[in-house]
Amino acid sequence: MGDWAKITGFFRKDRGHLPAIAYSLLAAFFVGVVLYARHSHVSGSPNTYLYLEVGGSLLCFCYAANALVRFRGTHDRIALILAFGFVLSGMIETLGYFGLNDLLRLGPVALSHVPMGWMVGRTLLAVLLLAALAVERFIPTARQPSRETAGALFVVAVAAYVTSAAFIAAPATPVVKAGALFSRPWETLPGILFVLAAIFFYRRYQQGKKSDSDASLYDYSLFLVALLNVCCHIAALFSRRLFDGPFFLAELSKVASYSIMLCGALIDQARLFDQVRTLAVSDPLTGLANYRRLLAVIESELDRSRRTQRPFSIVLMDMDGLKSINDRYGHLVGSRSLVRLGKILRNHSRAIDTAARYGGDEFALVLPEAPRDIALRVASRIRERLATEAENPTLSVSAGIAAYPEDGDTPEKLLGAADRALYRMKHRGSAMNSLARIAACL
Repeated sequence: MGDWAKITGFFRKDRGHLPAIAYSLLAAFFVGVVLYARHSHVSGSPNTYLYLEVGGSLLCFCYAANALVRFRGTHDRIALILAFGFVLSGMIETLGYFGLNDLLRLGPVALSHVPMGWMVGRTLLAVLLLAALAVERFIPTARQPSRETAGALFVVAVAAYVTSAAFIAAPATPVVKAGALFSRPWETLPGILFVLAAIFFYRRYQQGKKSDSDASLYDYSLFLVALLNVCCHIAALFSRRLFDGPFFLAELSKVASYSIMLCGALIDQARLFDQVRTLAVSDPLTGLANYRRLLAVIESELDRSRRTQRPFSIVLMDMDGLKSINDRYGHLVGSRSLVRLGKILRNHSRAIDTAARYGGDEFALVLPEAPRDIALRVASRIRERLATEAENPTLSVSAGIAAYPEDGDTPEKLLGAADRALYRMKHRGSAMNSLARIAACL
């Protein structure tokens, strides 16, 4: 009873009963369209069906290639299993079309048969959606990707064998019952499997959204895929003969699900690439540019300043007493202090400035088209802002400034000049603090 409450409870998350009402209205509208298509005797041609089958297969193969790339970068076992699943489903349904051509030579009686390739491909895809969820949940992640690949291939092979054997061993071939309300009752089997997949993928999406809304986009596309395949089999359930209106609505729903699957995977892939690119040039703690990005910005500013003959400055800053903060308050507070300084650097920089974490407790600020006096004012403003912060411990920084062209014409020379100026300031500050302590003792 508790598990069923969890399954049905997904309708009530976030916004009460609004999702359930919205999905119910959409389902009622879709069933209405299917019934209208059934009674209006709308029909299509085998060639149109072929185009849809080929288009759906191409989408399956494109998604499979993308899923393999995703697995190689993230070791997402769901993507790996679905890659094989979509390829097999697309191949089975496309090859089934050629068997359908042979069946159509029998005449009108052929229109009362359900294509075996359709049933096997649809059921296999539903089984693999559920199998992918089961593998992720109940089988531990392997340390070696080769084992995960072999495991995924084993799951796909077992699912394909069991599904094919079940339909081959079936006592009767699926036949359309034109006079019944549900003309193709066999469609309930994959339909129910896709309903379960939709429920579990929606729950997975909700769990992912709590931690990272961007990361759950791929899960949401999987939920939509399962939901559209449910619509596919609802439409096929009312199909009285091949190529009628409900049959083509089912085919369109299936191809639309493949399109959403591919689009969702591509969008999520672009997000992952953007994250990798950002991490390659940013500091993970403060979010500022890292040393690699800092050098690239300095090189760019040197090139621009040589063309425009305009100066620019570099401010190198070192947090005072970080070791004392770590010893007295702990390393978490020390890390928080670095984050605080990084935030102030961002807030007190122009859009064209670049704030970077130079390394450890050292930070750098590149100020385009700013001479030394402007850089001095910026450094003073940052030190004043740190001194007026209410959060403890109170922070302070020492700063050294280098300006182009007087202090150098390469990144190494400019950073070296700023570092020497920083060292002089820290040494002078330490000497003044020592004199103050001696005076206090006297």
